[in-house]
Amino acid sequence: MKNKVITLKSRPVGIPTQDDFGFTEESIPEAQDGEVLLKIKYVSVDPYLRGRMRDEKSYIEPFKVNEPLESGIIAEVVESKNKNFKKGEYVNGMLKWKQFQTSNGNGLNKVDRNKAPLRAYLGVLGLTGITAYLGLEKIGNLKKGETLLVSGAAGAVGSVVGQIGKIKGCNVVGIAGSEEKTNRIQEEFGFDMAINYKTTDNMYKAIADACPNGVDVYFDNVGGEILDAALANMNKYGRVVCCGAISLYNETKTPKGPRVETKLIKNSLLMQGFTVRDFVKDFGPAQKQLAKWMEEDKIKYLETIVEGFDNIPKAFIDLFDGKNKGKMIVEV
Repeated sequence: MKNKVITLKSRPVGIPTQDDFGFTEESIPEAQDGEVLLKIKYVSVDPYLRGRMRDEKSYIEPFKVNEPLESGIIAEVVESKNKNFKKGEYVNGMLKWKQFQTSNGNGLNKVDRNKAPLRAYLGVLGLTGITAYLGLEKIGNLKKGETLLVSGAAGAVGSVVGQIGKIKGCNVVGIAGSEEKTNRIQEEFGFDMAINYKTTDNMYKAIADACPNGVDVYFDNVGGEILDAALANMNKYGRVVCCGAISLYNETKTPKGPRVETKLIKNSLLMQGFTVRDFVKDFGPAQKQLAKWMEEDKIKYLETIVEGFDNIPKAFIDLFDGKNKGKMIVEV
């Protein structure tokens, strides 16, 4: 058997294409003392990976050309020479886009398939759900009765954010990119109102109409013009949680937009960006609370499953066309 590997063949200009990815094969490695041999089972593809394809300083090291990419992965331990792991166990970690790889165990977390489906540990019980929970908890400081606005509301993080808002007794409005998605977040996830940004000519007015009492917390996954419109509708002491900016990830030039200083000052707004690793010490309690809500059927999650190792790049590219319903996962 050969070991398939996916590498970054070239740095994308604009939206990534299949030509930016390389497909190679190598021998399957052997586990040495203190190591485990892993076979990947499920691969998470996420918009933030686009930033790592740029050769620029960021909160995480950029990918290197002609070397394997990596992301959150669920893998099976097929051989173990590490006392902390047994053959047949499943683990979650940041792993390479290789069918087989070895690890010394650092950064691997065991997952229990008897408590939840393995895929859930890449979604609602993984960094996706934890991002939603901690963003709201640490920055949003969401309170009962407030109005929560969420962009990318039909996506993996946004859909969980909105449901947490409802659990906390808030009025929740979501922004998404199709009638199918706006219907889904209301009917399946319990959002009070939804805005289809693709059929809306005036986002400022659309948000004002959907949030007649103004916006207390805006959880932003997209940035750009939607962020501009949300800022114009914020209440005094409102909080803006900057989680993602997918509308800008493929820009080749730095875009210009409205100046936000006066809005921040006039309304005493808090606007803070974050990455989930800022709160790593809080992962355990966050996952525990999310699991409890799942058991109580208070949180639902949706996944788009793409099959086949070779389809990992296509699944990633499809994120930028909004082809995912909830969390995008590749089953190997």
